[in-house]
Amino acid sequence: MKVLLITATIFLIVSGCDTQELADTEISEITETFMMTKDAWNEGNLEKFMEGYHKSEDIVFVGSAGPIYGYDATLERYRTSYPDTTIMGKLDFEILKLYKVDKKTALLIGKYYLTRTIGNARGYYTLVWQKIDGKWVIIADHSSASETI
Repeated sequence: MKVLLITATIFLIVSGCDTQELADTEISEITETFMMTKDAWNEGNLEKFMEGYHKSEDIVFVGSAGPIYGYDATLERYRTSYPDTTIMGKLDFEILKLYKVDKKTALLIGKYYLTRTIGNARGYYTLVWQKIDGKWVIIADHSSASETI
């Protein structure tokens, strides 16, 4: 039920708002942070990867097992699901859409690719970014695998 509520909330935010263009500096700040998370993942450094997320108990990660609330719980979920670099693989992504929802919130929709010796994987993600204390950080992450290839 909570997953449905979160999905419906994201849908209402996206469909019910007058989206605005992000300034070039905002796009740069978001993509720079996003690239840092990718680089950290590819180094096998989950703690550094999580620096792209707001360090708060208010963040949410939604995956196939349902929602996980809070920074520490999200980090623990990543540690459990990706205990080593073989399972983590190498991350790459494609940004399909990035736009501003309001003055301090942006929505990023994309596709991810994991290249791994145990079998590649790919899927889609929706990230809600918010500018908090002058920095763009992820406050909600909905990622889903579409297939293992």
